[in-house]
Amino acid sequence: MGWRLRSHRLPRAWMQVTEGEAAVGGSIPMTGQPPNAESSREFVKYTFFKLDRSWRRLEAGQRREHIAEASAVIDDIATACWTRTYSLVGLRGDADLLLRQAAPAVDIFQTTVTRVLGTGLGAYLDTPYSYLGMTKKSPYRTHRHPEMESRDRRSWDLKYFVVYPMVKKRSWYALPQEERQKLMGEHFKIGHKYPTVKINTAYSFGLDDPEFVLGFEMDDPGDFLQLVEDLRLIPTSQYTESETPIFTTIRMSAREALQTLGG
Repeated sequence: MGWRLRSHRLPRAWMQVTEGEAAVGGSIPMTGQPPNAESSREFVKYTFFKLDRSWRRLEAGQRREHIAEASAVIDDIATACWTRTYSLVGLRGDADLLLRQAAPAVDIFQTTVTRVLGTGLGAYLDTPYSYLGMTKKSPYRTHRHPEMESRDRRSWDLKYFVVYPMVKKRSWYALPQEERQKLMGEHFKIGHKYPTVKINTAYSFGLDDPEFVLGFEMDDPGDFLQLVEDLRLIPTSQYTESETPIFTTIRMSAREALQTLGG
C-alpha cells in the first residue's frame, strides 16, 4: 500500500504576505494583503535535492520510468500540501531540484521527503540543503500600501524564485526598537522602487540554522540584482552577519523540473 498524505487545509492567508522584517539585511514591504498574526503562522519548508550523476548512465527507458514515478508522487503530495517545484540545473552546481512547501504542521514535510526518497529516482538523490521556517507578522510593519496589495494570494508563481537564508548580527537586536524601526524605513523606500520583486519572509529562530529564510519571486532576475545592490548602500546592511548560500531557481511543473535532470 502506497503512502497517502493526510490533507491539511491551509488558510487562504498563507501567502498573503506581510512586510518582511529581514529582507536582504533589513526589510522590504511584501506585496499582498497582510494576514493577522494568528493566521500567518504557517510552517514553510525549502528542500533541495542533488542528483547523483550515476543516474544519467541508466538506460533511457528506466530514467523515464523514474521521472514518471517521482513526478506522480510530487503531484499527489501537492493535492494535500501547498507545493511548488523549481529547477536549479545549470544555475548552481550543488543542488538540482527545489520543493517549496507550506503547511500548518512540520510532519508533512518529513512525509514528503520520505515519499520522494522512496521512489526509484530517490535512490539517487541527496538533500544537501534544507530550510525550515514559519511565517508571522513583522514587528516593523506600521502601514499598508494598497497599490501593492493582492488579496487571497499564496504565491505569485513568477518565473524565477530566489531562496536567501540570512542571519543578523547580535548588535542589531541590541538596538532600541525605535532605532531599528527608523533604519527599516530606508528599506521600505528602496523596496517600493522594485514592485516587480515579490518577497516572502519565513522566521527560523530556533527551528533551523538561519534566523530568516527569504523567498523572492520575479520575472526578471536583473531587477533583483539591482535591488540587492541598492540595499548594500544603506546603514542596515552593516548588521548582516551572513546571507549565503543563495539559490536562484526556475519555476516548473514537477515533470518539467525532473526532466531537466537528464531524463
